[in-house]
Amino acid sequence: MSALILASTSRYRQELLARLRIPFEAVAPEVDETAQPGEAPAALAERLALAKARAVAARFPGAVVLGSDQVAELDGQAIGKPGTHENAAEQLRHMSGREVVFQTAVAIVAPGVAAIERAEVRVRFRALSDAAIEAYLRADEPYDCAGSAKVESLGIALLEAVESDDPTALIGLPLIRTCALLRRAGLEPLA
Repeated sequence: MSALILASTSRYRQELLARLRIPFEAVAPEVDETAQPGEAPAALAERLALAKARAVAARFPGAVVLGSDQVAELDGQAIGKPGTHENAAEQLRHMSGREVVFQTAVAIVAPGVAAIERAEVRVRFRALSDAAIEAYLRADEPYDCAGSAKVESLGIALLEAVESDDPTALIGLPLIRTCALLRRAGLEPLA
């Protein structure tokens, strides 16, 4: 087993972490992602990121484990992964012309280290017609993405603006914060 483990089966997170050129393995965290009653989206993202890292670290003592989670938030409420075409269309209609906040948390668990960081990304969706929504969903099929849009592909055409201090956070792993956490655990991306 690698010294670095990503507690995730997300191909998006795996692609992002690979940019750092540190060898790693991905392991499914097997964590219940159900929100607790009254749990704010930011708190949910942080709790799940840490729970994922801890779950995998318990199985691989001595490893450096990263966990991450993203929760889309509209009007203070969490918006999950749509799962189906119909749910995605409904989500996009609801977000049309509005600002959605994506809370992306990353946690690290390693011997002597347990820490969490969160990046907040503000996304303004443009006013979307039903035809535009349908065309986008047929082209990108973002049914496994919180908020029903893949900004790294055609989903960018749905947006007016993206505001963030960690540019990869919207895709699912805030790499600036990830680098800082890796350094805390003794892994330097530039070594």
